[in-house]
Amino acid sequence: MRLAGKTALITGGNSGIGLATAKLFVAEGAKVTITGRDKARLEAAAKELGANALAVEADVTDIAAMERAVAQAAAKFGKLDIVFANAGIPGSTPLGSTSLDAFEQVIRTNLTAPFFTVQAALPQLNDGASIILNSSVIAVLGNPGYSAYAASKAGVRGMARVMAAELSPRNIRVNVVAPGAARTPIWKGAVPNEQAMAVFEKRIALSTPLGRIAEADHIAKTVLFLASDDSAHVQGVEIFVDGGTTGLPAGAPIYRG
Repeated sequence: MRLAGKTALITGGNSGIGLATAKLFVAEGAKVTITGRDKARLEAAAKELGANALAVEADVTDIAAMERAVAQAAAKFGKLDIVFANAGIPGSTPLGSTSLDAFEQVIRTNLTAPFFTVQAALPQLNDGASIILNSSVIAVLGNPGYSAYAASKAGVRGMARVMAAELSPRNIRVNVVAPGAARTPIWKGAVPNEQAMAVFEKRIALSTPLGRIAEADHIAKTVLFLASDDSAHVQGVEIFVDGGTTGLPAGAPIYRG
């Protein structure tokens, strides 16, 4: 098992990529603490994950709550070996019709919160630990209407390198996973039903060189690589898990003859 004896903290671990990663970590031998805001989802996730998991209700934008969550994780399972700062929110912020509150909420959740999550974890983080931050292809694609989201995820990329530089003396690695569109609950607000989701997935498939939308497990397995000793000499990198969307967009089915 690749994470035998390891302890992990995953924010936003009660659904989507976070839950898929938590399941994989537990299967690979880790003891995992997940956080989230939705109590019912947390309880369901905890039941699914079993005895080697702890679910803590905490909003990542509440620094004191995250400090308490880290303390609970350490008290239950011992000091941390892995932190996956995964929690985030979508948010359309088009020029001309966006309020300051809407813009700042995205930045606060997607950029400020990961910084303070890592800072909260530091006192309980073992030397040689692995930190993974969740970014997005939106950081580089220039999608109209997503200024705050793109800025937050681009900020994560830059912040990770600084963290990696600061923590290298402790042999703590900091890396980034950047998913493309994946089949997770994050789309519920924008894609209201299964029929709309099918149309959305078809559109994503046409613009993705590998011709499909990602599954949460695709990202989870990449996070596992970055969390495990398989990536022991990988520091300050960003791995795009996007089916080729950012690296070779002209290879997408929409451009094929």
